[in-house]
Amino acid sequence: MPANPQAFAFLQSRQSSPAKLYTGEVPARAEVIEILTAALRVPDHGKLEPWRLVVIERPAMARLADLAEAHARTLGVDAEKTDKARGQFDRGHLAVAVISSPKASDKVPLSEQILSAGALCLGVVNAALAKGWAANWLSGWPSHDAAFCAAAFGCTADESVAGLIHIGQAANPTPDRPRPDLAKLVTWAQP
Repeated sequence: MPANPQAFAFLQSRQSSPAKLYTGEVPARAEVIEILTAALRVPDHGKLEPWRLVVIERPAMARLADLAEAHARTLGVDAEKTDKARGQFDRGHLAVAVISSPKASDKVPLSEQILSAGALCLGVVNAALAKGWAANWLSGWPSHDAAFCAAAFGCTADESVAGLIHIGQAANPTPDRPRPDLAKLVTWAQP
């Protein structure tokens, strides 16, 4: 495969911006389909497709905000956590829930299937960024609560939310953050 300097430059400079600062402008459905089509080109050993996607548009955000608040009250969650859970959906305009949906397989371990869902999350982020949109991979406690996930996204007992990828237009450019020190993280295997 030939080198692609533009793609490499994109990867060297990519960054997420806070979803809470998005303006409300979102891609049209046709562009969301393009983003998701590109994002689905992730490692998928055994071609199991161990994930599924739920696109959450603005009207569904209101339902999820109410659901998060009601579930928090049922659990007796404090006001701060309740507001934070509700806020992600109250402020959201478009998000993609990546659902990890492992399949029975003798050849592909569960861990690889879950990692494939994580790769899909990053794929959605990168595809949205490459199309010129802002994107942010979030979760929050409701995303890890089985009852909320079942009610919100139809998750079965074997499924979980790998991430909520918010897509929109950032109000202002996000300054870059400090990046990891490669010298502290990389070792070279000895022969």
